[in-house]
Amino acid sequence: MDARSIIAQLRRGETPEPEAIAWFAQGLADGNVSDAQAGAFAMAVCLRGLGDEGRAALTLAMRDSGHVMGWDLDGPVIDKHSTGGVGDCVSLVLAPALAACGVYVPMISGRGLGHTGGTLDKLEAIPGVRTDVDEAKFRAIVAEAGCAIVSASTDIAPADKRLYAIRDVTATVESIDLICASILSKKLAGGLEALVLDVKFGSGAFMKTVDEARELAQALVDTANAAGCPTTALLTDMNQPLADSLGNAVEVASSMRVLTGTDFGRLGELTIELGGALLALAKVTPDAKAGADKLREVISSGAAAERMGRMIYAMGGPKTFVEDWTRFLPEATVITEVTAPEAGYISAIDGEALGLTVVGLGGGRQVESDVVDPAVGITDLVPLGTKVAKGEPLARVHSSRLTQAEQAVGEVLGAITIGKKPDVGPLVGEQVHARGAK
Repeated sequence: MDARSIIAQLRRGETPEPEAIAWFAQGLADGNVSDAQAGAFAMAVCLRGLGDEGRAALTLAMRDSGHVMGWDLDGPVIDKHSTGGVGDCVSLVLAPALAACGVYVPMISGRGLGHTGGTLDKLEAIPGVRTDVDEAKFRAIVAEAGCAIVSASTDIAPADKRLYAIRDVTATVESIDLICASILSKKLAGGLEALVLDVKFGSGAFMKTVDEARELAQALVDTANAAGCPTTALLTDMNQPLADSLGNAVEVASSMRVLTGTDFGRLGELTIELGGALLALAKVTPDAKAGADKLREVISSGAAAERMGRMIYAMGGPKTFVEDWTRFLPEATVITEVTAPEAGYISAIDGEALGLTVVGLGGGRQVESDVVDPAVGITDLVPLGTKVAKGEPLARVHSSRLTQAEQAVGEVLGAITIGKKPDVGPLVGEQVHARGAK
């Protein structure tokens, strides 16, 4: 086998045999495939596609290019993945809630990407928390707390790390085949027995329309099931931020309000929907409704918060974080109110613009080497459909400098449209199953 012949096959619209795709993925991992060949491969896939079988073969090949974890635990090993949105801190609520239901959640997560926040950055807003743990520590945390949210080690899907970097500089990111293989190779390397996908659409998502989200969800679900991991997906609305806060420490605060029973909102609602579907898929409960009821029970009883506390402490955070979380989270030095310039209804919210505002405040990265400020962000964002009077608060900007706050206030006002009362769609649209599944 050689890279040139595989690339030539793809260029002609042919799907290479799984063995050839596996050879190429291993070449990505060990350096036997050059950057030029990797770029040509990515472009050929982007333009010609792989088809269902080729997509599954690439996913498995990239998974198997590094270490694949196995577990010996007394319950199912399951996980959730989101395609990215704003104000989306579901993982911080769902992982401990699932753990309290008797399952195990070894969640390998990422950092902020573009306008979307990263779960690892949010967790690291908690003093002392370390997400870059070795495998022995990862296993110990999962066994003790039932869940752990960590960064991927260097030996998890190394072919994906190489190919992703190439895609980023060759304008080949937007390929469903490559997106699926990238997402699923890392998740499947975690040794999962079931997976639920939160595929978002709308102004704050990468996929702007329901049709785009449905196409991606179907490809992800079909590929994951073909790779042997029972998977389902929910299409969810991101035409407004999920929580009323965007940022790192402020989203941890939103998560803690759900876990401690002081606020539920859209964040709590989506957590229940995703978790219920996942518990049913893993056969922990007979159906999604029973799964949702179980999750509500562990949240209201405090069992989910207790699991969160165990995980935070095991990852280096304060032992009493759950009991006194407001004392530990960092706060911005400047908090500025954004007020309505006119009366009317909140008729549209540009989630992507708000996410980029948080990045500009220092809550995300413009380049990989940027240091994230965990305290900055936006809070108290008024939801879609709310009637406001002139001068009423729309949100609060948390920043480190007054000049920074003034710019952010203007950006927030530019991202919020006041006009006629909008039709606000449901948070969860449809569930996507593998084709052919009953």
